[in-house]
Amino acid sequence: VRPIGFVSRTSQHENDRDRSLMAKVVLDEALAPALDGIEDWSHIYVIFWLDRVNHKEEPVLHHPNSGLGIFAARSPIHPNPIGLTLVELVKREENVLWVRGLDAHDETPVLDIKP
Repeated sequence: VRPIGFVSRTSQHENDRDRSLMAKVVLDEALAPALDGIEDWSHIYVIFWLDRVNHKEEPVLHHPNSGLGIFAARSPIHPNPIGLTLVELVKREENVLWVRGLDAHDETPVLDIKP
């Protein structure tokens, strides 16, 4: 698995959980043709690597705050640090997608996108 791009936020100090904020998904320029036709979709899934999550040797089975099983909780604490968010596709500019609702930090590696 290798990143195809990264998240670019207006400020790295933005509240990335504020779903009203816009962010950019900046893909490798060589992948720009792979985006042809993406504008026909109102929403896309962004799959990303949670590269700032500290993982422990032992898997966490329950969310520490809610007590829910980890697969029933919307949390970055998972066996594999993979994030998935459905976002509104606002516009495309060459290899850059402007999206609303992406809950990922600035410079987070993007693994894939799907309409």
